[in-house]
Amino acid sequence: MQLSTLVKAAILVAVVFFAWKWWSGRQAQAPATQQTTSPAVNCVSTARGASEYWGSNLHAFANPPYNMDAWSEFKSHVDEQISRAQSKCDCSDDACAKAKQAMGELGALVGEMDSAIRSGSPPPSDAVQRQERIDDALNAAGDAAK
Repeated sequence: MQLSTLVKAAILVAVVFFAWKWWSGRQAQAPATQQTTSPAVNCVSTARGASEYWGSNLHAFANPPYNMDAWSEFKSHVDEQISRAQSKCDCSDDACAKAKQAMGELGALVGEMDSAIRSGSPPPSDAVQRQERIDDALNAAGDAAK
């Protein structure tokens, strides 16, 4: 019986030892796997989010009659995202400059769409090309941020 108890104790000690080694190894690796992102990466990510939100939700306002309350809420949210991106793009990196410029262009496009929707006019005829230029600028900014 004493030998059985001794074997069980040895097994328990071994299991605890290996569990402790595994846990301490994971703790030592944790800081290495947690990357801090640069201001340029944060800027580009936020700018892409604003552009994607705009592009993904604009279809709801493709054809009249427009729900003006929904449009106002959507535009307000887009304006907030553009403003947030521009403030995050206040670094000196080339990526930040490109993304900030893209957000300026997106803001102008949003403003023209707002005027068109509120006045009942057709949207800007070059809206698709402008969105492509914005996307291309954000892709270039993403490449520069890497």
